[in-house]
Amino acid sequence: MTAALPAPLGDELLDHPDADPAVVRESLHHIARANWWFGGWWAVRRGLRTLLAGSPRTTLTVLDIGCGSADLLCRAVRWANRRGIRLVPLGLERHRAAAALAQRAAVPTLLAAAPDLPFRDRSVDLVIASQLLHHFAPETIVAICRAADRLARRGVLVADLRRSPVAAAGFRVGSRLLGFDPVTRADGLTSVRRGFTEAELSDLIRRAGARARVVRSPGFRLVATWTTGAA
Repeated sequence: MTAALPAPLGDELLDHPDADPAVVRESLHHIARANWWFGGWWAVRRGLRTLLAGSPRTTLTVLDIGCGSADLLCRAVRWANRRGIRLVPLGLERHRAAAALAQRAAVPTLLAAAPDLPFRDRSVDLVIASQLLHHFAPETIVAICRAADRLARRGVLVADLRRSPVAAAGFRVGSRLLGFDPVTRADGLTSVRRGFTEAELSDLIRRAGARARVVRSPGFRLVATWTTGAA
């Protein structure tokens, strides 16, 4: 069994690659719903809009590190298609159950763990890391951002949680109203506590050697984007 990487605060189901697959599948179902209701998709959409601004009608490859059930990738593909841009999605997951769900959604998905990404330099156009970084200690976050910058020909999009007691209270109420399972409810609160301030996220990306634009997005989200040296 692969040991979970250390995280700065608390413990979540998805920190453990050997977690019960049935519980992982149930949690990912609710996480996909949370991405719609609590701002996860809207944060990714904002980042894509920034990275693709002025882009001609074209075809681009996009890698989602920690893609879960690939709900965000599927939404991104449909969103870009309506704008004349064809996104070719690729997922990466360390959970076999999650990778299987992504494959079922027609997203080719590799089984691997960040920051050790099995790709050549500049092998994809865009790299996304959504709600991923808060699971890791600062040194690993820096390594993930450095690896994403190395892989992307065009740009990198990081979307994560903005730490706030108001966000925690809102998720506590909303997750119960939406009928989330107890594990996802507990993990969601842990995720909020693990979130970032704008300055913290900017500093971590800067330590990776990149200069990102970090903005707030609805749902107590932060969106960081930057273009790479090949862009």
